[in-house]
Amino acid sequence: MRWNLKSKPNPEKVQAIQQALQVDEIIATLLVQRGIETYEQAKTFFRPTLADLHNPYLMKDMDKAVARIEKAIANNENILVFGDYDVDGTTAVSLVSSYLRSFYPNVATYIPDRYSEGYGISYTGIDYAEDNGISLIIALDCGIKSIDHVNYAKAKNIDFIICDHHRPGVILPDAIAVLDPKRDDCSYPYDELCGCGVGFKLIQALAENRKQTIEDLIMYLDLVATAIAADIVPITGENRVLAKFGLEVINSNPRPGIKALIQNVKKKVLTITDVVFIVAPRINAAGRIKHGNEAVALLTEYDLDQAEQFASEIEQYNSGRKELDKRITQEALLQIEENNEQNRFSTVVYQEHWHKGVIGIVASRLVENYYRPTIVFTKSGEKLAASARSVKDFDVYNALEACAEHLEQFGGHMYAAGMTLLEENYENFKKAFEKVVQDTIHPDLLIPELTYDAEIELSGINPKLIRLLKQFEPFGPQNMMPLFLGKNLTDSGYAKTLGSDNEHLKAFVKQENSLNVGAIGFGLGCKLDIVANKKKFDAIFSLEENEWKDTVTLQLQFRDIRLPNE
Repeated sequence: MRWNLKSKPNPEKVQAIQQALQVDEIIATLLVQRGIETYEQAKTFFRPTLADLHNPYLMKDMDKAVARIEKAIANNENILVFGDYDVDGTTAVSLVSSYLRSFYPNVATYIPDRYSEGYGISYTGIDYAEDNGISLIIALDCGIKSIDHVNYAKAKNIDFIICDHHRPGVILPDAIAVLDPKRDDCSYPYDELCGCGVGFKLIQALAENRKQTIEDLIMYLDLVATAIAADIVPITGENRVLAKFGLEVINSNPRPGIKALIQNVKKKVLTITDVVFIVAPRINAAGRIKHGNEAVALLTEYDLDQAEQFASEIEQYNSGRKELDKRITQEALLQIEENNEQNRFSTVVYQEHWHKGVIGIVASRLVENYYRPTIVFTKSGEKLAASARSVKDFDVYNALEACAEHLEQFGGHMYAAGMTLLEENYENFKKAFEKVVQDTIHPDLLIPELTYDAEIELSGINPKLIRLLKQFEPFGPQNMMPLFLGKNLTDSGYAKTLGSDNEHLKAFVKQENSLNVGAIGFGLGCKLDIVANKKKFDAIFSLEENEWKDTVTLQLQFRDIRLPNE
């Protein structure tokens, strides 16, 4: 790994915020690195409130969306809430449908089948709407490029409201309203909402129109926080507020579906990271292995016993997903080795029998292994479908755009995207993608980077520092958990490996003039020799509290270790 210090902030700004807040220099440094330079900004950061949320009517077309929904209610129309099959989509559908049903009964939900319909708005879904007398479809987490689908619906006298957060194309769908903060002509103050976040802005606008307050919507924030965590959007601005209050709901009074998913977790307080690794994969597993409808059923169920039954079934899907993911990853790694493609600038693999529901996870595993922009293809009907994952600072969406002539369709973000193509175009696409990556990627981006925030002395770690660092939560993109560099550490002499394959490292470390501090390095068991025999070493770590048998102790979590001056 490349170790890099985050760009050092302006010393005068650090000193100013340090004096204004009366905090240690290291806290002031971390704040300025995050763009927090004044007392007022720090107050908003450390004490976010629901009053910090923006007026939903600042979003382009919001007034049109609310007016059309109110018209549908007044005319007793049937409304269909349509969304993608991933966590962001299923939480968004659960959010908007459950809110509407709280005062209006004629609301149905629709999640497309991942395998027969694919991503986004489908003709099958529109036909379903026509067959069931539905005249308004609210599409969540999809639809921004569905020009033909919206026209198809319009010909059947079915209106669309699009709520999306993906990048729009040159032409927008001819919908009644297109809510997307990434629209060029939308001046909404925050454009990093996830799909469920855009759905929340819609119900916030509806609530305001119905003389409700933000307090009436707090119960829905567990869904929004789950989507924010799963969709890896920046934990800044409005997302940070929604995530913070959503986590409070998850930890105090979650809906029965989420309660059923977390009730066996032993931790007292769940963090965003816990949502990412415990809640999100299980919700995702429904759409990957069975059907996204199962996730919506779980998240909109109000009876705990029934929710527990749904959660038990979803747990089985998740176990099956893990087995598939492991097997396909092994097959993909073997394909790369057999084709001698380890040294390419990109990784593109294909097997027609690979399960479409896990190719995104497999792509992430391959990035971990080779650290290259990666695309995993499988057969989907008459075409090939794929999931792409990228490395830090490389825009895979732009790379796909440069190869668009070989693709049937594509969409996504800088770091994750999906696409389809005809099988006969696979090899040409693979060559084109490799060339685009080779021509545009900086060589340094092909080496994993570990960026730390500041150097720290172990003797400078105290309860006040830990307490303030906890107030930086929730962590996520653009507000990551602070990482520190510790130099010339030594182990007490009792360092050892843990785990069935000795994959983890356990140590007690100190610097000159400091006490011993416990440390854990997940996946770093192979580096035991570096710390053995009281040799001096450097480490990058986070500061965490370790809960064990009702006792809480400070622990360093190593992210990487190496000999000094390596």
